[in-house]
Amino acid sequence: MNAELDPAAAQPDPRTRVPLTLERVLLAAAMGAMALITAANVAARYLTDVSIAFTEEYSVVLMVIVTLVGSALAMAAGRHIRVDYFTGMMPRGAQRGAEVVSLLLAILCFGLLAWYGMWLAWDEYRFEVLSNGLGHPNWWYTGWLPLLSLLVIARAAGRLVRILRGEPG
Repeated sequence: MNAELDPAAAQPDPRTRVPLTLERVLLAAAMGAMALITAANVAARYLTDVSIAFTEEYSVVLMVIVTLVGSALAMAAGRHIRVDYFTGMMPRGAQRGAEVVSLLLAILCFGLLAWYGMWLAWDEYRFEVLSNGLGHPNWWYTGWLPLLSLLVIARAAGRLVRILRGEPG
């Protein structure tokens, strides 16, 4: 098996052109907003017998934002989910090749998400689709999918370039 550090231990961030602080701030803001929405909903329900469950739309879109921004952060730092059993037995060159292939596949996958997400958001804008709970234009919510998929692609491409140059991290 691969004799790396404990995956739960803090690892230094790789050197990137755009600091990973961007993703961390977006994650903190989105998670804080989700916590406030949930706390407000619970407090309103128990204190006033009035439900503000319609704010679930905001919570759902914030969960999508957290997922995609977290994916970008994990992609940039090389902490994305992987099966290390077989690649851990490979020589270093083959491990590097497997990492390159996985990054290329991730770029392809998120490229498809960005492409089809863009068309979904465009159709919802063009046909003036409104959200079920609040009646907002639905593209306000679905527009985050292609935008943040491009962020994940950029972070994966940056990691790919660092690996191909032989830089650490």
